[in-house]
Amino acid sequence: MMNEMELLIELHKEGYRQGPGSDEATRFALSMTGIDGSRPIEVADIGCGTGASTIILAQSLNANITAIDFLPEFLDVLRSRSIAGGVADKISCHSCSMDDLPFADESLDLIWAEGSIYNIGFENGIKNWKKFIKPGGTLVASEITWLTNDRPKEIQAHWDAEYPEIAVASAKMAALEVHGYSPIGYFVLPQNCWLDEYYNPMRARFADFLKKHEGNNMAESIVAAEKHEIDLYEKYRSHVSYGVYIARKL
Repeated sequence: MMNEMELLIELHKEGYRQGPGSDEATRFALSMTGIDGSRPIEVADIGCGTGASTIILAQSLNANITAIDFLPEFLDVLRSRSIAGGVADKISCHSCSMDDLPFADESLDLIWAEGSIYNIGFENGIKNWKKFIKPGGTLVASEITWLTNDRPKEIQAHWDAEYPEIAVASAKMAALEVHGYSPIGYFVLPQNCWLDEYYNPMRARFADFLKKHEGNNMAESIVAAEKHEIDLYEKYRSHVSYGVYIARKL
């Protein structure tokens, strides 16, 4: 019988995205960096999943991109996508933990982390990754963020349990400044990045997933947890989203 991680991989690796976002949002965030797309640069896409953002970066930049994810199964999908997209020569895949990265100090022009930095915590990530970025280089990270100062108790309790580091954008900006970055841009992912790009495609996979694993309590629990998160987002979407943070290393 498959374990929980294997079931999660199976459910999510078929998705174009493993978290909220969109190609348009990736391109918009990239435009806010001010990076010259014709200049050769070194890029790390950390927590890349199956490569939605990686492919956009490769298409948009004259870059060597190292795609990092701890799940080889996701990287296998990314390799296939990069070949289909004609950008395989720009992307190298590396399976490792995001707190044990294979980069030399000050070797990267850009670190990109869409919907992934929560795995080690926002403050821990920006602090520990800074050494890899060249002076004047750029960090782009999307992070679960409160959109209002006061929230209903139900959504507050959920995210306090799931990710206690959740905060308003001003707190994330302050953390960037404390750790030697200058924030240069910020925007909130719109609702279509959650519903059309992530939740609805995942919801469409539930029936086949449950049919394949009929009678598997763990598979049923995974789907129930995902449905609960979707329900909470649809109910409280005005209070929470991903904020996309663009900052320059001083």
